[in-house]
Amino acid sequence: MGTFSIWHWLVILVIVLVLFGGGKIPRLMGDFAKGIKAFKSGLNEDEAKADPAKTDVPAQPRVETATDTAKADAKDKTPSA
Repeated sequence: MGTFSIWHWLVILVIVLVLFGGGKIPRLMGDFAKGIKAFKSGLNEDEAKADPAKTDVPAQPRVETATDTAKADAKDKTPSA
C-alpha cells in the first residue's frame, strides 16, 4: 500500500510532461549538469590554492648573487662573543 505501481508513475510522468513541456526538461538537466561541473572546478581550484605543491608550475631554483656572497662573507668575519 505504501509503494506506487507502474501506472502511478506513468500518470505522474504524463502530468510532469504536460506541465513543463518536453523541451524544458532537457534544458533543466543541462543547467543542472553545468552547475555540477562548475562546483567540481571550484573544488579543484580551492585544492590547488591550499596545496601549492600540486600545481603544475615548477619551483624556480635559487640563483646566488654577488650580494648574497658578500653578505655571507661579512657574516663569517664578524667576531662572536
